[in-house]
Amino acid sequence: MSVKKKPVDNIVCQNRKASFNFFFEEIVESGIELVGPEVKSLRSGKATISESYATDQEGEIFLINSYIPQYLQSSYNNHDPKRNRKLLLKKREISKLIGKINRDGYSLVPTKIYFNKKGIAKVQIALAKGKKNHDKRETKKNRDWDREKSRIFRKTS
Repeated sequence: MSVKKKPVDNIVCQNRKASFNFFFEEIVESGIELVGPEVKSLRSGKATISESYATDQEGEIFLINSYIPQYLQSSYNNHDPKRNRKLLLKKREISKLIGKINRDGYSLVPTKIYFNKKGIAKVQIALAKGKKNHDKRETKKNRDWDREKSRIFRKTS
């Protein structure tokens, strides 16, 4: 009899531009409220969060502008692909994040959507501050210099 392996974190989509456009202060894992066909659509891996963000509405945090396409095999209960999705956090976490957003000028940026080991969809959101153009240029310059250093060391050794 074969042993059933637990699946590892299955990353559905990542927001790669977020680390270039923002300084991350804190990273929080949260659940996401989905309807039935959305889960199957997420498992197909065609979701995008590159232009999405999280904000507070009536004391709760919602993921805005994320795209999860309609599941092709579902029949009558299709969902809106760009609908606002509620993020599932504890009250203490919600009040802390809302306070930081309103007082200190932070933004909530989703960095990735994945399925954990139990098969539950999770969203990793970052409490972030936006970078200015000179910060972005400096980041790019440092990344290019690191790449050049690795090339030089590879050639010498």
